[in-house]
Amino acid sequence: MDISRVAHSSLDLPRAAAAVRELLAALGEDPDRDGLRDTPARAAASYAQLLAGVTVDPKAQLSSFPEPHADSVVVLKDIAFASLCEHSLLPFTGVIGVGYAPGGSRQIASWGGVIRMINGYAHRPQVQERLTSQIADAVIARLDPAGVLVVVSATHQCVSAVGERQANSRAITTAARGCYAEDSGARAGLLSLLRSS
Repeated sequence: MDISRVAHSSLDLPRAAAAVRELLAALGEDPDRDGLRDTPARAAASYAQLLAGVTVDPKAQLSSFPEPHADSVVVLKDIAFASLCEHSLLPFTGVIGVGYAPGGSRQIASWGGVIRMINGYAHRPQVQERLTSQIADAVIARLDPAGVLVVVSATHQCVSAVGERQANSRAITTAARGCYAEDSGARAGLLSLLRSS
């Protein structure tokens, strides 16, 4: 499912554009000048894409199927994402790695399903720590694996563009469930795999 299509059908774009126009005026700008005339509509459309996950059940996007030979770790990494910080309404972007050990049910995820699930959680007002946990919890709920480890590395515009202005800083969060929460050796091994090139 393309969540950007869902966003445009469920968002009141004219109202959002009017709000952006009012914000520009409140900040002392002339929203009718040449460079800003179309900005409210463009900004509303951009926010519609960044917030498209609000109307989607991300967990339901994670499709899976049985694979009797799934007896080793499954890793999907370097998944690019963009989200919107719920504190500043500024974007944060980065990459996500998901690794899991199939459980007794031998359920494995479709790669596209993992990406759709991530987009569903990322495209809403969000904080990185919760995003990381939601992804891990969804994998546990949908696949019933022996364990899952999620690593999220992101640059936050609220730190790089305003405030402290640390353009090169990255926040890294992890969430471990099942065997990766219980066994530090297994967690370290999978973490190494998720961080390798």
